[in-house]
Parts: sequence; structure tokens; C-alpha cells
Amino acid sequence: MSEDTPVVSLPRLNEPAPDFTAESTHGPITLSKLKGQWVVLFSHPADFTPVCTTELTEFARKDAEFKQMNTQLMGLSIDSIYAHIAWIRSMEQNFGVKIPYPMIADIDMHVAKLYGMIHPGASNTSTVRCVFVIDDKSVVRAMIYYPLTNGRNVDEIVRLVKALQTTDANKVSTPVNWTPGEKVIVPAPTTTEGAEKRMCEKELDVQDWYFSRKSL
Repeated sequence: MSEDTPVVSLPRLNEPAPDFTAESTHGPITLSKLKGQWVVLFSHPADFTPVCTTELTEFARKDAEFKQMNTQLMGLSIDSIYAHIAWIRSMEQNFGVKIPYPMIADIDMHVAKLYGMIHPGASNTSTVRCVFVIDDKSVVRAMIYYPLTNGRNVDEIVRLVKALQTTDANKVSTPVNWTPGEKVIVPAPTTTEGAEKRMCEKELDVQDWYFSRKSL
């Protein structure tokens, strides 16, 4: 990196989400005004593209489920408001799906650069497929990046939000492929005495002192 190369500060896990105000299909949006809700901010490369169309319509189908989790969906690309509106109308007319969440028009790439959505190795002019899960305290809790060529799994994003909210509510962790209703992982003890006691805790499913699960 040369001395003239600007240093860009990108979001990091468990740190405050960079705030922004941007135009959207629902009017101006300021991220910090959404504190108290969870937010799933996702970018797509461009309007009127087939992979993105499948993603946006699937997010729309899951919108009510996200709302039940106190979670606001927000899409973003560097297209104009007019392109967004035309594409939303096209998806409703051609696929029978109404887009209920706001689409941010990031023409000046302000939000895209703030969140590291532009990857020159993939494209200099399009946002890659990013997903940022931001909690109700405006803290970044998860980040997922996808290539331009492959669509996201929206069910996994639903699962991830549920897992994060379960973690927060119960001070536990969730194992691989966890879904609601399955056992969660209990924090391991941090002393030798605690490890000995853990092996005798009948209310837990104890595999070893450091690996215990329970039902919620």
C-alpha cells in the first residue's frame, strides 16, 4: 500500500454500525433512528438482474418472518431511486411479489464504501452481495459476503438472526446447523472447581466439562 492510498475503516464485528442517512424507496433513512430494532442490510450488484431478482423476491416472502423478529430489511445498490421503483414494479407485475422493505439508492456509493461493499477484484462499479446483521443497539453482529455470481440463502439469514437473538436472550451459544427448538451450548466453566461441578450437573447434557448443552 502506497502512502497516498486512503485507509478505509470497515465495519467490524461487535462494534457500532457506521451510521448513514440515505434516500430510499420509502423516503430518507437514517440508520441510527432504527435503534431498538434489528436490521438486515443487504446489497445487490444491480437492478434488473436475474440473480438479484430471485434474492429480492425471496427476502420479500420472508419479510413478515423478519418483522416477527423485530428486524427491518433494507436493500441497497448504486442504482437510482427511479431504477429501484421501476424494478420493484416489474417484480410485482412479472413475479407477483410486492417488495415491502425499503431499497436504498446509493448513487454516490457513500454507504457502499462505508460498509466495504465495493470489491475491485469482483467489480469496480457494482456492490458485491453483502449481508450485515445489526442488532437493536446498532452493533454489527454478523457479516456475510457472496460473489456476484451466486445468490444468497435467505433461510440461513433468518436462522442466523434467530440464533443471535437466542444467544442474547439466554447467554448461550448455538451449535452447527442449530435451529430453534434444538439444544443450545452452555458456556464452559473457567475454573478447575467449576469444571468438576459441571460434570455433576444433572440438568445439563454434559459431554465433558467444556461441552454441555441444554434445552431452552
